[in-house]
Amino acid sequence: MGRQPTITVPSSSFMLSLELCERAAPAETATDPGLTVSETPVAGSASALASGVETGAIDSGKSTAASPVGRAHRFKYLSTRRLIVLACIVLCMRIFVGEASVVPTASMEGTILVGDHLFMDKLLYGPEIPLVHWRLPVIKTIHRGDIIVFRYPKDPSETFLKRVAAVGGDSLEIRNGVLYVNLLPVSEPYAVHNTLVHSPHESWGPTLVPEGRLFVMGDNRDNSSDSRDWGFVPVDNVIGEPMFVYWSYDAPTSRWLDENLGHKISFYASIAGNFFSHTRWHRTGTLL
Repeated sequence: MGRQPTITVPSSSFMLSLELCERAAPAETATDPGLTVSETPVAGSASALASGVETGAIDSGKSTAASPVGRAHRFKYLSTRRLIVLACIVLCMRIFVGEASVVPTASMEGTILVGDHLFMDKLLYGPEIPLVHWRLPVIKTIHRGDIIVFRYPKDPSETFLKRVAAVGGDSLEIRNGVLYVNLLPVSEPYAVHNTLVHSPHESWGPTLVPEGRLFVMGDNRDNSSDSRDWGFVPVDNVIGEPMFVYWSYDAPTSRWLDENLGHKISFYASIAGNFFSHTRWHRTGTLL
């Protein structure tokens, strides 16, 4: 909101006005020829005062007329500033606290479904500061059985989601579909087996997990590309863990992974049309 216009009158004019109010009767001044000269500046000052008041009134009118424009500029400035602050907050949240992601494949099926949209916690795993590539201190220790999000060791531009089967220093072996860590069988109620036990992946090892490395597998043991195929995951590659499912939409892997622009537009249009019928409402809020 623009400042209200004010009329500034020199203090001498106010003093002159007081002098005019206290001046003696006109009859006496008329008989004194010396006062004839002094009345000229008085009249001039009064004229200047009236002119100044008139000019101030004109300026006031112009300022009043321009005030809507001032209010519009101020509103635009405040709105832009708020948008910038909001964008900075969202960006910092995404970099340091957490972000949303979608699961397009079935390697964790049984626990996480294709089309689950997850909120991922990054704060506890030493988020990376952009540009300088420095990482904040890692707060949480990774344990066996944790579901983690990490950068694929063969291609760091890709992000994978798996469960930790063994950590650095553990010995690991899979015999007849049963996972053994440090020679002890591990109960895995979350593991899904869809093929016979003579599947190549159902017998693996033994091996010793190096320090600073993790052995990870998908819960869908017969449909997962994991450490059995491409080796260990460096602990430094871990960027977070999924916290909960905030939305789940039933669609096949091929639709989520299709990079064709036209197909993507068609897919998103179909989501708008089938939002209520294809949303897995019972999955909303599922903790992981």
